[in-house]
Amino acid sequence: MDVDGWLADTRTSYDTVAVSYAHLVRDLLAAAPYERAALALFAELVNATGGGPVADVGCGTGRITAHLHTLGVDAFGIDLSPGMIAVARRDHPGLRFEVGSMTDLDLADGSVAGLIAWYSLIHIPDDQLGAVLAHFRRVIRPGGPLLLGFHVGDETTLKTDGYGGHPMKVHVHRRQPARMAAWLRDSGFRVESETTLTSPESRLGAIIFGRREP
Repeated sequence: MDVDGWLADTRTSYDTVAVSYAHLVRDLLAAAPYERAALALFAELVNATGGGPVADVGCGTGRITAHLHTLGVDAFGIDLSPGMIAVARRDHPGLRFEVGSMTDLDLADGSVAGLIAWYSLIHIPDDQLGAVLAHFRRVIRPGGPLLLGFHVGDETTLKTDGYGGHPMKVHVHRRQPARMAAWLRDSGFRVESETTLTSPESRLGAIIFGRREP
């Protein structure tokens, strides 16, 4: 799959749906107690290692970034879509949001205390995932935690509309937790926890906690 092509399609799609997306997902966490517990644990792990900035990569309209702030985490958001970032800045004016791509993460080595990718790896093709995880490892300081959320499955589907019926063109890659865990280990992370669950966030989702090896 052409890298520039799928990135451009993903960016355009989320620019198109940004306003509707923000409205539709704004309250999902309120009905997702297990995800809230995972985010609280992530915050605890970050603070246990001394705290510091945390990157929410693929932050969308900023709801997870903002939730982490309520938990005492110095989180900032990065997203491919300028439209999503504009809505994030509108809805959360006191927080930091930047346009950027996880395929070429513009952060210094070891510059974040932790990193979260909350259902944002789902558009990354298999042949690009190793490079993305290598960026994650590069920017997290040694011993820092990583939290991933993603859809479970074995198939890739093309999403042509969504979030209010707006046109989209994004591939959604569902993955098995064991396979994601293997990618993480190959990329220099220690996998500490794997959980599958069903909630408003995903019909069948997975949450993996990892930690950057020294």
